[in-house]
Amino acid sequence: MASLPLGPHHHHHHQPPPAAPAPAPPDSDKEVSPAVYESKNAVTGHIISTTIGGKNGEPKQTLSYMAERIIGNGSFGVVFQARCLETGEAVAIKKVLQDRRYKNRELQLMRLMDHPNVVSLRHCFFSTTNNDELFLNLVMEYVPESLYQVLEHYRSMNQQMPLIYVKLYTYQIFQGLAYIHSVPGVCHRDVKPQNILVNPLTHQVKLCDFGSAKVLVNGEANISYICSRYYRAPELIFGATEYTTSIDIWSAGCVLAELLLGQPLFPGENAVDQLVEIIKVLGTPTREEVRCMNPNYTDFRFPQIKAHPWHKIFHKRMPPEAIDLASRLLQYSPSLRCTALEACAHPFFDELREPNARLPTGRPLPPIFNFRQELSGASPQLISRLIPEHVRRLNGLHIPHPVGM
Repeated sequence: MASLPLGPHHHHHHQPPPAAPAPAPPDSDKEVSPAVYESKNAVTGHIISTTIGGKNGEPKQTLSYMAERIIGNGSFGVVFQARCLETGEAVAIKKVLQDRRYKNRELQLMRLMDHPNVVSLRHCFFSTTNNDELFLNLVMEYVPESLYQVLEHYRSMNQQMPLIYVKLYTYQIFQGLAYIHSVPGVCHRDVKPQNILVNPLTHQVKLCDFGSAKVLVNGEANISYICSRYYRAPELIFGATEYTTSIDIWSAGCVLAELLLGQPLFPGENAVDQLVEIIKVLGTPTREEVRCMNPNYTDFRFPQIKAHPWHKIFHKRMPPEAIDLASRLLQYSPSLRCTALEACAHPFFDELREPNARLPTGRPLPPIFNFRQELSGASPQLISRLIPEHVRRLNGLHIPHPVGM
């Protein structure tokens, strides 16, 4: 990995890739201008080769990727599924037009991250087209499904997602967020079902698409035009520029509610409508709550609406712990939302911590106790909730020294 990325002359194209849209400014949102490629199939079937190794006496090695199908495209470029011809491994390659003037932020962030609940970067390399456009290729592990597709599957069958999967998926989302928020200090800024990958066999979940992500620095302004509409925290709708990683917690709360309901909780047509949908559930924000979101709006006149009780939003048989967790995530005041680590410790997830917890198929759960530096600031109480007795016994750990410290 250390020897990458390579210069643009190390590989060749058998077929030029499609012309790419103009590069977005470095902190722009992907939703601004979804450019559609003229030729949808120009990518499939072509082979991209790159050389890795060759430093410090390592053997040089050629890797060739055969593009198989387009998974997604937008203003950023294109993502396609490919197969490594040397290893047979399936990968996802995100191909982005690279502005020569500055580094690609997504690449910088992907290199910082290493966690089972975050999609991993395998390689990266540059490629050029005939008219000398420079492309960056991010080669990532391939995960066959997204939470969006899983939701669609249940919707099409008119079924609710079984609660065990709701628990398993949201727990792993929070585990991934706890890691990115505390270790590399990254805010994802676009948490939504399309950006949460699910392995249908193991039910392991991975956060993907760090194209909007950023390391938030205290006191430094950020763009508020970020995050996809239904999942946008209210402070973003108010145009706040000094928000925190708690915007991801709001988005994850929207995802939890959507898994429980089978449809988005706040389906707004536009920003104002989005706010109306939130007010219909949470009620009108108090002056103090508005001040916490964006102090410039405290004189704003809102329609006075009473909060809709949470238990009435969900069906009669909804477990109270599920409702309690949703209410702790979906708060107007960013500082009152629980952290990702606190969310993991919530009683809603206790079933996953049972000594003989299993998938409905009888297979073991994906790894859910893989905490590392995330625990360094946590209280002993929180740690003992996150790593149950039976796991500590297995690892021969005593409480003041939990896993990975």
